[in-house]
Amino acid sequence: MDLNSLNAKFKKVAGGASTVFNRAVQFTEEKLGTAEKTELDAHFENLMQRSDKTKFWTETLLKQTDALLQPNPNQRMEDLLYEKLDKKKKDRTTQYEVLGHAMVDAGNEFGPGTSYGNALVKCGQAQIQIGNAERDFVTSTANNFLQPLSNFLEGDMKTILKEKKILETKRLDLDACKSRLRKAKSQSSQNQAETDLRVAQSEFDRQSEITKILLEGISSTHAHHLRCLNDFIEAQMTFFAQCQQYMSDLQRQLGSFAKESSEKNYPAGGGPSPSNNNTSSSGSLPAPLHPSAPPSIEVTAPTPTEKRQAKALYDYDAADSSELSLLADELIMVYKVQGLDPDWLMAERGSQRGKVPVTYLKVLE
Repeated sequence: MDLNSLNAKFKKVAGGASTVFNRAVQFTEEKLGTAEKTELDAHFENLMQRSDKTKFWTETLLKQTDALLQPNPNQRMEDLLYEKLDKKKKDRTTQYEVLGHAMVDAGNEFGPGTSYGNALVKCGQAQIQIGNAERDFVTSTANNFLQPLSNFLEGDMKTILKEKKILETKRLDLDACKSRLRKAKSQSSQNQAETDLRVAQSEFDRQSEITKILLEGISSTHAHHLRCLNDFIEAQMTFFAQCQQYMSDLQRQLGSFAKESSEKNYPAGGGPSPSNNNTSSSGSLPAPLHPSAPPSIEVTAPTPTEKRQAKALYDYDAADSSELSLLADELIMVYKVQGLDPDWLMAERGSQRGKVPVTYLKVLE
């Protein structure tokens, strides 16, 4: 490397160090109140404040919504790690689904033909439906609300912060040039200071315009986030409406179970007989009613009404000749029969025919 190149490189490094030093001095004197500071106009200051508020509240909304969707902090940290490593998040089973499957297994163990077993299966299936609805809600919210907010923070907001930082350095350079011009003694130093001031003013004005354009774009960001917020509320409304529907249906079904059990244990026209009254003198509750199997029906030559195709959700072993065994995922034809318990449907598979529990079926459209 020749001497001229070495000198040029040294001057460049020295100039850079001098600029950084001048900025530090200007910043310190401003904090001490011994140096003037170029103030931005009121509109620009409002844009800057709105940008800061947007960043703060977007981060807050992102954090709190994420906590709503995944209350477990350990799993949130695990999901964040997967995201940083660009790996697919684990497809976790919701707590509703865990409870639902436990209820279904318990109901099958007690026997879907009993009132208690049938009720457990129906409750479990309702919990699974809520779990599936919750999964859809979480997915919709993540895609239509969290992702756009995260993209804004990682994209546009980072660009704004970068340009605001550059603007601050340009302002410090401008004010440092103004200070040097005021302190200049000789004509030559004044001329150099004026030249430096014009350059600094030009760079500051240019950077101000760039930053202002970016800050004004926050308005369109708010409009976009408003649409995302509407998507979030609609997804939440859909989730709550589905839960309400599932619970209303389940409540009606459980109410029919309780009525049916009461009628079978306490015949019409009379209360519980002394032999069935288990209430003690201390006021304890009566013993639970014994569940009973659905009444048997005549399956010969039923009159079919509204035949529809159904899919078996689980394997089912027929308890007697009036029932039809099922294999999971098989397709059969089902229909209602007058006088048949509402928790059962008549089913046909080719020439075979028999009743099957509704809880084991998914009736297709």
